[in-house]
Amino acid sequence: MSIEYVRRQLGGAEEILFTERHHWVFFVTQMIKWILVAAVVVVLVVLLRVWWLPDAGWLWWLLLVFLVPAVRVVWGFLSWRVNIYVLTNRRVIESTGVLSKRVADSSLEKLTDIVLKQSIPGRVLDYGDVIVLTASAAVGISGLKQIRHPAEFKRRMLDAKERLERELGASD
Repeated sequence: MSIEYVRRQLGGAEEILFTERHHWVFFVTQMIKWILVAAVVVVLVVLLRVWWLPDAGWLWWLLLVFLVPAVRVVWGFLSWRVNIYVLTNRRVIESTGVLSKRVADSSLEKLTDIVLKQSIPGRVLDYGDVIVLTASAAVGISGLKQIRHPAEFKRRMLDAKERLERELGASD
């Protein structure tokens, strides 16, 4: 879904070389967090019912307690599925948003440095941050956070930049 949105914005000679998204571990940790929040609230509602409000409509509270985390988990999953990082032969593109969209990009031509950050769990599970530094002062992509296969994304980005420089050098 999101990749098609990005495809419609590509230039005539632009082609997609590589796509990536956030690592699944971050969706799972968010899901666990919301399940724990629901469990704590359920315990609180049950304790309130037993100790202070024995005749209150506590069933509605329990329904609300499960509804909010369930909606948040579904929204998180949708967000994880549609947020995407795309490397083309001309630029790096970040497309985010479930209902409304935000697309930011940085030209490979203006790319000066790439920083790869991986923690120990990130190295084991193959996720990390790729920080994109450009010569442009304009707003573009500053970082690809928590992505899968960050070393491969960095390598492919460097390869694409090198190919672009050869193309531009040959056309001069």
